[in-house]
Amino acid sequence: MTRTTVVVATRNRVGGLVRTLESVRPLGFPVVVVDNGSSDDTVPRVRREFPEVRVIALERNAGAAARNAGVRAADTPYVAFCDDDSWWAADALPRAEALFDAHPRLGLVAARVVVEPSGSLDPVCGSMAVSPLGTDPRLPGPSVLGFICCGAVVRRDAFLAVGGFAPLLFFCGEERLFSWDLAAAGFACCYVEDVRAHHLPSTARGPAAARHRVELRNDLLTTWLRRPRAAAWSATAELVGRALVDRDARAALGAALVRLPAAVRQRRVLPPDVEQQVRAVSRADPPARRRTSRRAAT
Repeated sequence: MTRTTVVVATRNRVGGLVRTLESVRPLGFPVVVVDNGSSDDTVPRVRREFPEVRVIALERNAGAAARNAGVRAADTPYVAFCDDDSWWAADALPRAEALFDAHPRLGLVAARVVVEPSGSLDPVCGSMAVSPLGTDPRLPGPSVLGFICCGAVVRRDAFLAVGGFAPLLFFCGEERLFSWDLAAAGFACCYVEDVRAHHLPSTARGPAAARHRVELRNDLLTTWLRRPRAAAWSATAELVGRALVDRDARAALGAALVRLPAAVRQRRVLPPDVEQQVRAVSRADPPARRRTSRRAAT
């Protein structure tokens, strides 16, 4: 009996979604598709061609938080995320289930993500493999504070306990904030090379500059949401300085200021031990390099 549900969030990419669902179908896992207000024929086509799949049709685009609805709808103890341009290796999810069974503190398994068609390793995985947080012998891999969502399996109870992905961020960087919240709640997030996902980046993507602006915006918002005030003011001053000479930074700052009051209202500072881990990761993998490697991967 399977104990993992596959959750796929999608918007206006029905062709890629169909390929993903065709790859998941033989594995025999229950699937929940959350449609982010698509204007194409995603919802009727999935219901017609994949009647075994549960479809949740949102009225508007909820961004990364659409996955929250999928997790709530799942009735299995574990949930594997999939994008509409990714798929899981045949043995990946049974391996992840065994790891969760063996390690009660494990909240999330960050899989090895293979980028297709080249078969290369996603650069983010290279960083996770040498995480400055090291490997606790009681856990199945290096501890990390970040992951690639299309290559992640979560313990459903842990996901719901920390509130899932933050709607405030919409998309980009939601994994990092979520992993911080998992750690603050006492759950571990580990990179496990033996659990494998594949990613064939969709060509239906927005402009790279727009994504870069969102990343800059969310870096600042995430800092205000969880880190000490000194770190938050320092990050704000840094972005203000960049905004004086860089158009993308200027746009990101303006967008962040609109959402900043909500971030302050939702602010919940990390415990000291987790903040120490965040600092260690930031020193080893500063934001500029992290954004560069992530863009190369996607």
